[in-house]
Amino acid sequence: MAMISLKKQPMPQQEPKVRATNFAEVPLGYTLEMAVHEATRCLQCQDPQCEKGCPVSVPVRDFIGLLAQGRLEESIRTMKAVNRLPAICGRVCPQEEQCEARCVLNRSGRQPVAIGRLERFIADWEREHGWVAADPPERRPERVAVIGAGPAGLTCAGDLAAMGYQVTVFEALHAPGGVLTYGIPEFRLPKDIVYADVARLEAMGVEFRYNVVVGRTVTVDALLDELGYDAVFIGTGAGLPKFLGIPGENLAGVYSANEFLTRINLMRAYRFPEYDTPVKVGKRVAVIGAGNTAMDAVRTALRSGAERAMIVYRRTEAEMTARAEEYEHALEEGVEFYWLTNPVKVLGNSEGWVKGLECVRMELGEPDESGRRRPVPVPGSEFVLPCDTVILALGTTPNPILINATPGLETNRWGCVVADEETGATSRPGVFAGGDVVTGAATVILAMGAGQRAARAIHRYLEEKRQAAAAD
Repeated sequence: MAMISLKKQPMPQQEPKVRATNFAEVPLGYTLEMAVHEATRCLQCQDPQCEKGCPVSVPVRDFIGLLAQGRLEESIRTMKAVNRLPAICGRVCPQEEQCEARCVLNRSGRQPVAIGRLERFIADWEREHGWVAADPPERRPERVAVIGAGPAGLTCAGDLAAMGYQVTVFEALHAPGGVLTYGIPEFRLPKDIVYADVARLEAMGVEFRYNVVVGRTVTVDALLDELGYDAVFIGTGAGLPKFLGIPGENLAGVYSANEFLTRINLMRAYRFPEYDTPVKVGKRVAVIGAGNTAMDAVRTALRSGAERAMIVYRRTEAEMTARAEEYEHALEEGVEFYWLTNPVKVLGNSEGWVKGLECVRMELGEPDESGRRRPVPVPGSEFVLPCDTVILALGTTPNPILINATPGLETNRWGCVVADEETGATSRPGVFAGGDVVTGAATVILAMGAGQRAARAIHRYLEEKRQAAAAD
């Protein structure tokens, strides 16, 4: 048996100084030779633990084994039997915490197989060489409404369409993708990839209706009653930003990360005046938070002309929730990090624009309910961080528009829809939910897993209704 490489096949990428000035994708992808080399590192375990770490149960061993043999079409068929968005997952999923964390190579002092990079490769290969079509399903008469064209909704819609159901996706924005489109920058996830996956769902028969705000334009009750849908899936995500509640948050030059990233990503502000939506980015930008959204925002600010792009976080590097890869890319690109720093006031000039951030140094005390050590202010450590743009990346909650317009839909104290973890069933018969609208802000792959489980549950629900009707 050939010696297995200790390390993953490196991923070619743009040089930091170059990429910090453009919005092109940072990683450039494997060549076929690189992908096959990496795939041969897989031990083809009899009991592949990596698959148990995947929220959508990708058959990791099988798709990589086929790739290693050069059987690319069979590899993508195997992948897409369970995951309809592999090009997206391969780019934005935290594989290092999921499938790759369980790779057996970790136990032998080697780096795990680069499962995410291989997933990306095989999906990109298919896009370049032509869609590998699946056998058409038997058509079913039932109609399902999916609310939200984000990762949960797209997955649920695709799985139901593959079962033969008639699926309509209702999306509040003018473009599909949800957080994939408005929240994740082009340099991490090119929008053409999202739109290509949506086009494939359309080819499967999924209908998309845009600019429909369910709860205003139409209600869940109307979908089930007047419009005749047999079941509804709610996958509206968590797009309502959180704020600190400190003085000065209403000054000009203060953005929520949602607004800032939506203007840049969905409305293409970085290509103004070619596109109509401008966004003012100062020379010194402070982003508050240290999750993936904060990294997206600070790296976007850098590419939008900021001379200093800074992360301000009240805990340390060890407690941040951002992916290691995104943090490393930010460091390479010149982002500055102010750890153990808590903002207490946004300072403004006489014209109402941001001129600085008043902060206090912190130290870590005992763990809080999240399990992380609670930050405690250091007396007398106040200082001012000069900046002219502040971006708040503090997390999000579900938008209440649909929830408030749906009587009998149970929610919890955080405003999230209460749904069964395994089925997505809500307190309303025939109404299912999954993704961030249930869990609060989480990852793309967890939302996809929820959409997948809900699709199976909706199928069982409709089969039972059909059998009950036949028995009457």
